[in-house]
This record gives sequence, structure tokens and C-alpha cells, in this order.
Amino acid sequence: MKAFFCPTFELPLPEGHAFPMAKYRRLYERVRDHAERWGVTLHEPVSASDEALRRVHCPDYIERVRRGTLSTQEQRRIGFPWSEAMAKRARRTVGGTIAALEAALRGDGVAVNLAGGTHHAAYDRGGGYCIFNDAVVAARHVQAEGLARRVLIVDLDVHHGNGTAELVAGDDAIFAFSMHDAKNYPAIKPASDLDVPLPPGTDDARYLDLLAAHLPRAIDAARPGAVVYLAGADPFVGDRLGQLALTKAGLAQRDRFVLEACRRHGLPLSVAMAGGYAPGVEDIVDIHATTVCLAARAACDAMAACMPSPSASA
Repeated sequence: MKAFFCPTFELPLPEGHAFPMAKYRRLYERVRDHAERWGVTLHEPVSASDEALRRVHCPDYIERVRRGTLSTQEQRRIGFPWSEAMAKRARRTVGGTIAALEAALRGDGVAVNLAGGTHHAAYDRGGGYCIFNDAVVAARHVQAEGLARRVLIVDLDVHHGNGTAELVAGDDAIFAFSMHDAKNYPAIKPASDLDVPLPPGTDDARYLDLLAAHLPRAIDAARPGAVVYLAGADPFVGDRLGQLALTKAGLAQRDRFVLEACRRHGLPLSVAMAGGYAPGVEDIVDIHATTVCLAARAACDAMAACMPSPSASA
């Protein structure tokens, strides 16, 4: 299975900044150290092009990000101060999800971006540590390339994907499904195609029951040719920016359920890591690394299913 990573995924931030940026490097190191055993190959994605970004975002906003002319208010809403490194990281992060979705559709079945999940970014603004919306940009890219006609975005970050909901409103070719903490950021939650708001304290059993009830509905309604999965680590119990109560075992079961549903329906799948803000960075890395490991197993199983049996090839 291909996993996409670039050193620029880790953005230098001011001392004391709240975002756990070290998780990207540590996740890369964990995957690198287990790559052979898991069946993962690491690749560096190219940056998202202007053409790809303009299918989703306002050209003037793209230029403000490039040139560093975002207002103080815009930077505050995003949560990162502007720098050239920030602008380059934003494009490369989107490039990782584009590359993973392309790889999945071109025969790999499953591929992973070791970052991404920037679902708060909307047409002409960023927010919540998100600058460009990688899932929607990737979906429209593969549509433009003729690789998939319809795409399902499965957003299992703890926060509602408000940017995604805005961007795909009225777009019948991209279906947004979100399960999220009902009382959390953002304050205003525009309707996704299918929303499942969860009360604070939702545990493994209740979460998995609801996922089992609603993911099949999303797949049936979306009729997708591919899926982008935002596998947030922030539903984890004790996450600083989440109020749900899933354990690591529960999150792994969540991932297995999504991977199995896609396998069962023959859907190419791109996975992005999305949020994670546990007090211990190693907890975040454990959760994301488990997602990668499970995705790699799913990719291996999918490839094995496509191989002709010895008797058939004889």
C-alpha cells in the first residue's frame, strides 16, 4: 500500500503553539519503521496545482495564501501564522490526498495520506487549522481526470466538516457524511448530505452502533465510485479538543468497519489522518498508526482477492 508523506507536513510553529505538529514526524517514523512488515511503501506527493485548487477555492484566496496577504483575522481563524512554509505545506498536504485517491483508483484499492483531513476550509477562507480542503479538491480532481464520477466523503473526525458541507452543497456528485460531536466546534454547522451529531461522552458501543446504521445509508445514497475517509484521532477519550469517549480499540474497530464496507462494495479508498489533540502525542500517533496498519492489511486483502487462483490460471 502507498502512503504519502513529505517533511513539509511538519510546519515550524511559534514556541508554545497549541497544535501538536510533532505528530506528523512521529507518525512517519512509526510507519517507516514498520513499513516492510505492514506492506507499506512511502512516497512524497507533489503539491496541489493552481488548477486543482481553483476547482474548489476562490482564486483570490489562493493568491492571498501564496503571497502572504491574509489578514490578521484570517490567520487567527486558521490558527497558524502565515509563512512561506505554511503556504507550501497547505498545497503539499492537499497533494497527498490527491495522490492517495489517484493511487486507490488506478489499481491500488487503498492508499493513505499521513496528513490531511482539512475539512474546515471553505471556498474563500480557512479555519480550525485548515487552509485548503483536501478531500473536496481530491474528489474534484479525480472527477476531472475521469477516474470517478461520484465520490463519498466519510468524515469521522470529532468536529463537523463545515467547510466540506458548504463546498459540496448542491453538488450531487460528491456526498458528505459526517459523524461528529454535536456540541463542539464549529458553532455553525451547515448541513452535510448526512449528519449524525453525537452527544458528548458517546462511547465505543454507541458510536459503532450508529456507524453501522448510517454508513450503509451513506453508501447507498452516494452511489460512489470512490471514497475519501477522514480517520480523525480526536474522538479519543480525553482528547483536548473533543468530548467523545472512544478508546483506541473502539477507534480501530471504527476503521475496520469503514475499510470492510469499502471492500465489500468494491470502492477504492483514500484515507486521511484528520484531527488528533490528545495530551500525549504518542496516543495520537498510536491511533493514526493503527489506521495505517489496518488500511495496509485491507489493501493486501483486496489485492489478494483480485489475483487469479492457481487453478484458474493453469
